[in-house]
Amino acid sequence: MNSAIVESFSRPPRYGQFQDPEAKAGQRLVSVSAAALSPLVKGIAAGRHYSSGDTFPFVPGVDGVGRLEDGRRVYFAFPEAPFGSMAEHTVVEGSQCIPLPDELDDVTAAVAANPGMSSWAALTERAHLAAGEAVLINGATGNAGRLAIQISKFLGAKTVIVTGRNQDAVEPLAELGADAAIPLDQDAEKLTASFRSAIKEHGISVVLDYLWGASAQSIIGAVAGHGSVAGEPRIRFVQIGSIAGETIPIPAAALRSSGLELMGSGLGSVSYAGLMRSIAGLMKAIVPGKFRIAAEPIPLSEVESAWNRDTGGRVAFTL
Repeated sequence: MNSAIVESFSRPPRYGQFQDPEAKAGQRLVSVSAAALSPLVKGIAAGRHYSSGDTFPFVPGVDGVGRLEDGRRVYFAFPEAPFGSMAEHTVVEGSQCIPLPDELDDVTAAVAANPGMSSWAALTERAHLAAGEAVLINGATGNAGRLAIQISKFLGAKTVIVTGRNQDAVEPLAELGADAAIPLDQDAEKLTASFRSAIKEHGISVVLDYLWGASAQSIIGAVAGHGSVAGEPRIRFVQIGSIAGETIPIPAAALRSSGLELMGSGLGSVSYAGLMRSIAGLMKAIVPGKFRIAAEPIPLSEVESAWNRDTGGRVAFTL
C-alpha cells in the first residue's frame, strides 16, 4: 500500500510501498482519508518524544480520519505499530474510533484533533474547569493555543488571559475570545509582576502551559503567597508543552505558600479512554462552536518535501 515510511530518525519519511495491515480480534481496518502532521507526529518520527520506539521501518502518524469496512466515517487514534495513520490503510482498536458529524470535513477534523485535544483534555480530565472560572493560556499564539482560547470559552470559562512573545503576536487573539494579554518580552521581574496582577484582577483558577521555561517559572513565582487570603481560588497549573525549555527551578516556598496544584496532561497522565472522550467532545463542538481552525490539505505523495516545512500544525496529508 502507498505510505509514508520512516527508516531513520535522522531523515524525513519517504513515500513508498509498505506491507498491508491485517486486523486482529477487536481491531478495525481503516481506509485513511486524512492524517495530521502535528508536532507530536514529528517528534515521534524523529525519536524526540518519550513515546518514540526504536524499530524501523514504520509508518508515522498517531491519528486521522477514514472509513471503516462498513463505510462509517470516523476519527481514529493510536494505530498499532508499525502501522501509523499516514498510509492507505491502518489498524486500530475498535474503542479508538469516533463517529464524525456529517458537517465536519475530513481535513479540519484531522488537523483539529491533536491540538484541540490538548486543551480539552487538560480542562476536563485534569483541571476539571467549572463554568465561570478564569483561565490563563501560556503560549496561545500557536495552533494549539489558538484553539485553547476557543475551547476554554466553549466549556464555560468567564475570562481567558493569554500570553505570546510580544504585543503584536497577542493582539489578534482578541478576535478568538481572549479578554486580556500579557506579552512575554519583559524582563523576569516585570513579567512576574504582570502575572501577579492578572491573578489578582481576574481570579485565575486554571493555567494551561504550552511553553514551560522562563515564563512558567514567572507564573509560579507570581502565585507564591496566593491562597493566604480566604476566598482566593486554588490554581490548577496544567503542563502541556515544553517548547521554551524542559526544566525549571521551582522554589519550595512557592508551593508551601499557595494553593498551587501542578499537574501534566498528555499521553500517560490521561488514559486512552480519557483522550478519546476529549476528542469526541471536541469533534461535536467544532461546528456549533464555530471554531476557527486553519487547515491545509497536502497529498501524502509530497510527504518528504513537506515534512520539514513550517506548517504551524495546520497540515493534513490526504490520500
